[in-house]
Amino acid sequence: MNSKFIIYQMLPRLFANGKLADISTEVLAQLKKLNISYLWLTGIIRHATAGDKGVKGTAGSPFAIKDYYDINPYLATDEDCRDREFTDLIDRAGKAGIGIMLDFVPNHVSPAYESSREMLDDTDFHPGRIHDWDWSDTVKLNYSNRRTWEKMKNVLAFWASRGVAGFRCDMVELVPVEFWQWCIGEIKKEWPGIIFVGEAYNMDNYGPYIDTGGFDYLYDKSGFYDTLKAIVRNQAPASSLTGVWQKIGKYQDRMLNFLENHDEDRLTSPSFASDAFRAFAALFVSMYFNTAPFMIYSGQEFGEGPEKTSIFDFGRLPSTKKWADGIKKGEPLAFMDYTQKDIYAIYRRFTENAVNDPVLRCGKTFDLEYANPRSESFDPDSHFAFLRSYGGTAYLCAANFSDKPAEIAVHIPGHAFEYLGISEDGSLNSSSPVRVRIERNSGTLLKIK
Repeated sequence: MNSKFIIYQMLPRLFANGKLADISTEVLAQLKKLNISYLWLTGIIRHATAGDKGVKGTAGSPFAIKDYYDINPYLATDEDCRDREFTDLIDRAGKAGIGIMLDFVPNHVSPAYESSREMLDDTDFHPGRIHDWDWSDTVKLNYSNRRTWEKMKNVLAFWASRGVAGFRCDMVELVPVEFWQWCIGEIKKEWPGIIFVGEAYNMDNYGPYIDTGGFDYLYDKSGFYDTLKAIVRNQAPASSLTGVWQKIGKYQDRMLNFLENHDEDRLTSPSFASDAFRAFAALFVSMYFNTAPFMIYSGQEFGEGPEKTSIFDFGRLPSTKKWADGIKKGEPLAFMDYTQKDIYAIYRRFTENAVNDPVLRCGKTFDLEYANPRSESFDPDSHFAFLRSYGGTAYLCAANFSDKPAEIAVHIPGHAFEYLGISEDGSLNSSSPVRVRIERNSGTLLKIK
């Protein structure tokens, strides 16, 4: 049975004082209060930094790998003990009920790559050592060479043996699906519980990379993310979500839904919502529409922004720095302003519902948009309605992407009752619409059964 869980992405060098030790037992306990199951740490594996060829920014890209088998020394309080500090973090997280995920970067490495454990040689690189797009700080690996396959599998096995619970795999479509089919299969023979999340953008590749490649989940950037962003920006109607999930089809619950990550604009950016509160309808739909996992990007839960967070520089996120300082004081929100506290409270409530309510965690979904054309009491440009049902309990879920509160009337067709296995009665039937009030830029859960 598919069941929703929450992933939290963090760049440790941007958190608190930028050390692995800052992700303390107390921090992990607070993350658990956000109902986090996996902590995805970006920038753990050693990458090129200042002084190496073509480095971007003051810190370098976490995706210009310098040694697949090493940890970035700058993350350790004692560089010589960085392996132990990482192992200690894995242990702390496990005790908190949180699995650690790492980035696996299979497509390219830094030109400065070197490793004492297993070197890459000329046959491991694409002829000409080209890089993709603007990744001028990298050189491309050669997957026509079977030894490259073996070396990449060895990297994954090394980190899996350290206790890593999952991998977010970078730009998986640039690596042959046959490699993934073989490699993921080999890793899961020894570590069957480990999860693989793939960064993918072409929706036509969703099927091959799940069915053949063996990925547990893929990014749904080109589906729900792009569509929700367009709706928030009044560039698409709310009803356009229907076509998106229909195109994704049976893979809907194998997507990783999100509204922020290291590649995308912050919600508070003028190029997205400008205000975290204007994005809550999108959060409602992205988190509650299906059983797919949902990801929060560090600082998102406090309205971090508005500037896009650089992955190429050292620094601190103001919101998470205040949060970490508060945790040390024993009052996690001690230094937060009222707006940040309000945003955080909403994220707490949303994640609590998503993972603890059986209807939202693992229930069926029925999209009601087709049964509710434009009328005085329903605007498909701004309103999106669907049902979730499990074990005889059903919720009407309604989102309002408008800047004005709305009271809508939602028609539930007879087929919805049949599909979800819920019965019609005098107060709830296909002949009588259900009226529901929704605040502006928000969503409402209404228990109807």
